[in-house]
Parts: sequence; structure tokens; C-alpha cells
Amino acid sequence: MPKPSDQQRQALTELLGLGSHSVRKSHYPELLARLEDLETERNRYKWLFEHAVHGIFQASLQEGLRSANPALARMLGYDDPHEVLWSLTDLANYLFVGGREELQHIRQVLEHAPGLFGYETQLRRKDGSAIDVLMNLLLKPGEDGLIEGFVADITERKLAQQRLQLLNEELELRVKARTVELQEANRNLLQQIVERKRIEQELREARDAAQAANHSKDKYLATASHDLLQPLNAARLLISTLRERSLPAAEHNLVERSHQALEGAEDLLTDLLDISKLDQAAIKPDVDVYRLQDLLAPLASEFQSVAAAEGLRLRTRIPDYTISTDFRLLTRILRNFLSNACRYTEHGRVLLGVRKRGDFLDLQVWDTGRGISEDQLGNIFLEFNQLNVGRAAERRGVGLGLAIVERIAHMLGYPVEVRSQPGRGSVFSIRVPLAVRGMSAPPVVSSVQPLVGDPLPGRRLLVLDNELSILHSMAALLEQWGCVVVTAIDQDAAVQALEGQAPDLILADFHLDHDVQGCDVVAYLREHFSAPIPAVMITADRSDQCRRELQRMGMPLLNKPVKPGKLRAVVSQMLRDTTLL
Repeated sequence: MPKPSDQQRQALTELLGLGSHSVRKSHYPELLARLEDLETERNRYKWLFEHAVHGIFQASLQEGLRSANPALARMLGYDDPHEVLWSLTDLANYLFVGGREELQHIRQVLEHAPGLFGYETQLRRKDGSAIDVLMNLLLKPGEDGLIEGFVADITERKLAQQRLQLLNEELELRVKARTVELQEANRNLLQQIVERKRIEQELREARDAAQAANHSKDKYLATASHDLLQPLNAARLLISTLRERSLPAAEHNLVERSHQALEGAEDLLTDLLDISKLDQAAIKPDVDVYRLQDLLAPLASEFQSVAAAEGLRLRTRIPDYTISTDFRLLTRILRNFLSNACRYTEHGRVLLGVRKRGDFLDLQVWDTGRGISEDQLGNIFLEFNQLNVGRAAERRGVGLGLAIVERIAHMLGYPVEVRSQPGRGSVFSIRVPLAVRGMSAPPVVSSVQPLVGDPLPGRRLLVLDNELSILHSMAALLEQWGCVVVTAIDQDAAVQALEGQAPDLILADFHLDHDVQGCDVVAYLREHFSAPIPAVMITADRSDQCRRELQRMGMPLLNKPVKPGKLRAVVSQMLRDTTLL
């Protein structure tokens, strides 16, 4: 580093208030301290520049980009910020979608103004695609054409605006069409009031037709949902297999995004099916007596991995009580409480606990999340309502979860209570009655207890399903867990594939081809091998009739799309139980 000249030293002396040699000596430590402060400040700004969330760059109106931070490079699809340091010609050719005309417009504005703020435009990424951005450009005073730029990616916001505009246009068209229909109906009623009897007969016929159409719609919805859940189940199993493999960061990111998209589609489809059944009163409570452990332990096991993935700790406190309830419906409520707690808690823990209140139990889910303001507590159970979600990227589903909770709780006659403090967390609780008689039936899904050791590696499992995509997906996932997998589409194929050796466990689809039920094939294989082979039934059929039939047979039931964590927990527990026997 070159030594400062006498004139520079004199200027520094005057700047710091140092006059004589003695004064310089006495203030030398202070000078060093100030220089260290300046260096610290420089490093701090350098760190902020390199780790900023939004893109930052420095450019010259004569030369082009001089520097850029990593965030801008990533936004444009480049690995190294030096790759985006383009000249003015390159900026027009490679960066701005508007080309030279847009670049010339920006220069003209900055020649007459100190900056350009809130400027929305499109930039070209490395792969040729375009992204919408919001730019703020500041012309540095005293510098000849030097610009500081700040760039934010608003692609998601633009897409959300477009979707909202499209929805508004569709809604306006529907309102107009409906208005025309109502106006026409009113004119007809005024003209035909003298023909009341005939109109009443027509209305009765229209009512019967509407009821028939509604019944047909429900039947179609049930069939369509089954067909939708089949490929969704295969996709979930394949994605779960990829998630458990060691992949490069880019591929792992794509797999995670696919997993989130599938999870959102599954939640949405499940919510729509449930809300449709509840509105049509197609669900009837099936109340029986269950151990609290059998209800809460599978949920705790299922959400341990969910909480861990969010960086949270899930704690459980399950006392030894028996309750009188509908196992499936109450599980649906608690699963929604736990899902919301894990989703809206950024850090801390989630607690699944129980408190006794006389002849009742309060089943509670506590979290340390963002909380809900008091004036919003009354809105959380409304349909299509999600609180504190400002961006489309943060949305999951359409806000039906708590609306379903309220309907189920009302059906069961259980009060739901919510307490919350913004910034400190929330507690959701539901009050259920204690049982006054002994247990008479096992739960739908067997109790899952966390035990030491993995029972899956080396175990021979039979997967029975008439969908080849699901067979391949299930086999890939189970083989990744270390299992030896045998697949078959029907009873004859299963006997042939097993080659005279009974499997350790059967995973069977409930509905097979030619109206054959998976439980009948399981019964045949048990008789064929003279062994009580454990079996789990997997189905997209969510009807009460299917559930009751499997409950009567004592077979655990998993609904498609199967959650891999829940599948692994149930299969592991059944294999452990078989080992203990």
C-alpha cells in the first residue's frame, strides 16, 4: 500500500483535529480505532450486499453493470454474480425483455430525475424465460452516471393478479348470466300466475329433476374422486421415494416442490370431498368406545416427522382414559389442529395434550406460532378463509380445514374452543365425553408405538393392487426402506408370485378388478398358507360402508393417497407385533 503524501497526512491531521507531533501521538490509538470502525462498517455493508434477499447492483450509464450481488444472479438463473456484469449492449440483448428501447427510456428518465422508483418490467433469465420484477434505481449524486439498483421478483404477485382478474371476469359473467335467468323467471311467473296449478306441477317436476341431478352429481363426485386419488397416490409414493434418496441440491429442490404441490392437491381434494359429504349429510357418526392411546398415538407418530421437517419439537401427553366418540371423525379434527400448528409455527414446539374436565376430556393442541388477534378469532372457521396470508406463495389449500372441523364438531355435539395471543401462540381444544362402558371394538387404525429398531429391512411384503402405476410406486418406496417386495394385480398372480412362501405382511387395495375385494384375497392367502398373515387395506373409497366392513374384519385401513410416514408407522408396528407373537 503506498505511503500517504505530506499533503494527505496534513489533511487527515486537520480532519481528525491533530495539530502537533505530541497531539498525533496521543490521538494515534483513536485514529486506529476509527479506522477499525470504518473497516467494520465496510465489512457489514459488504455482508448485507452479499446476503440480501433482493437483487442489488451498481451500474454506469456509460459502461453497464459494475457489480451485482448473489441474489440478483440467482434471480436470473446464474451461479456467479460475475456472469451478469454485462455491458450496455449486453444489457439490451440479454437482460431487458424490452431491449434497446426500454434501456433508452430508463436513461432518459435518469437524465432528468434523481431516480426511478417502483418501475415494473421484465428481465430475461439465463434459460430464456422472463420474470416480472420491481426496480428502484438511484442516481448517485456527485458520480458521473453511477446508479444503485434494487430488484425484487414479483412474478408470483403478477400471476396472482392475473388469476384474480380472471376469476373476477368469470364471476361477472356468471352474475350476468344468472341475472338474465332470474329476470326471465320473474317474467314467466308474472305471465303465468293464473296457471298456478300447472306451475306448481312443473315446480314439483323440476324439484324431482334437481334431486335426481344432485344424486347423480354426488355419485359422479365419488367416482371422479376415486379416479383422481389413484394417480395422485402413485405420484405421492414416487415423490416420497425420491425425497429419501441422496440427490444433488437442484434435483432435491425440484422434488421438494413437487412434494409440496402434490400435498396441496391432496389436501384440497380431501377437503372438497369432506365438505361435500358434510353438506349433503352423507356422513353419520359411528360412536363407540376407544382408548385415548389408540386415538392419539398414531397422530403423534404421524406428525413427528412433519414437525421435524419444520424445525419444531412435537411433545405428547396421553393419559390412560377411554372415550366415547367416532374414531375417524375425531381423528380428522385433531389432524387438522396438528397440521395447522405445524404449518403456522415458525419455531418452537407443538404440544398434543389432554386435560380432564369432570366427565369430559379436553383434547388440546398447543403451539408457539404467530397467533391470532382477538378480532379475527370469529373468522377462522369460515369457508375459504386463511388469516395472515399475504402472498399467494404462502397459501396452501383454499381454507376449508377449520370449516370442516366446525361441521364435524357440530355433528358430534362437541364444543371447540380457541385461545390465542399474537406473537405467542394458540391452543385449539375439543371437549369429548369420557366412556361410561367398556370397549367393544378396536380402532380403525392400529395403535402405533415408537419402539427401538427398524423392523422393515429384509421383510417380505406382498403389494396387491390393480393399478400398475401404484404397484411400481409402492414397490420403489418399500424397497428403499429395505423390504423385499412382491407385486400382483389379482389373486392368481399373487399365488404365482409368492412361489409357495407366505409373505410377512400384505398391503392390499380394497377394490380390485372384476368386483373382487382385497380382503377376500387376503382371506384366501391366509387359508392357502395356513397362517394368520397380517394385512393392511389401502383404498380411495372413503365411504362409511367400506370403513365399517374393514373395522368388522379387524384390518387397519389407510386411505389413498397414502402418507408415507403413516404407512411406515403402521407397517412397522404390525411387523413388530407379529415378531412379538
